Amino acid sequence: MVKKSFAKVNIFLKIVGVRDNYHLLASRFVLVKDLYDEVSFIEKSVDSFTLIGDFSCSLEKNTVYKAYKELEKYEIVREFFKKYIVKIDKKIPEFAGLGGGSSNCATFLNMVNDICNLNLTKDELSKIGAKIGADIPFFIYEYDSANVSGIGEIVEEFIEEPLKIEVVTPNILCNTALIYKTFRENYYKELDKEKAKELFATNSKDILKSFSIKEANDLYESALSLNPGLKEFEKEKWFFSGSGSSFFKVL
Repeated sequence: MVKKSFAKVNIFLKIVGVRDNYHLLASRFVLVKDLYDEVSFIEKSVDSFTLIGDFSCSLEKNTVYKAYKELEKYEIVREFFKKYIVKIDKKIPEFAGLGGGSSNCATFLNMVNDICNLNLTKDELSKIGAKIGADIPFFIYEYDSANVSGIGEIVEEFIEEPLKIEVVTPNILCNTALIYKTFRENYYKELDKEKAKELFATNSKDILKSFSIKEANDLYESALSLNPGLKEFEKEKWFFSGSGSSFFKVL
């Protein structure tokens, strides 16, 4: 029982408004098929839910554990994870704007839904995922490319040719919460909703041909102000994913 848990990049990430303390997004998420973790269910009798892997957080803060807690109301799920443990082989860098933890969570939810015959729809799984993290609904639907809006909970498939994406992650730790705070205080701007509709209708390659790194991702300038070392990637025509620190280009 093994499934690939893919990374993602944001072709563009624009802010279109604010709801309470959350920023409303207009973004294009695309899976990176060459970069993935592997989620495995391994047969082993245990007394409680067991998750193994190279993580930088405690079990209680792990997105997969949080997903289990959402599903443990089902007896079949509780019994299954007395007989199986979860192992995640990590290849996606953490805290890098690539959605590794969100992808792991979504992959786990989809696997449990299938194996335990919960018969939950993608929409129902997405609602569970949205309680845990903003990027999780995108990975639940398993679209190669999608337009994402709201705070991440609105996911609409975007049909385009498969993209070959190269990713590089510098050894720079970007603090997402601080980047959003700096953006809101010093760089805040909103994309007009009509312009957002235009972006949602345009294929990813054409968007990247017409945008600079700063135009494609509203968070880049605030991330750069906090992490000046990011600037070296501007000259190579890389683009910035999420709140970083990963850069990508379409080959």
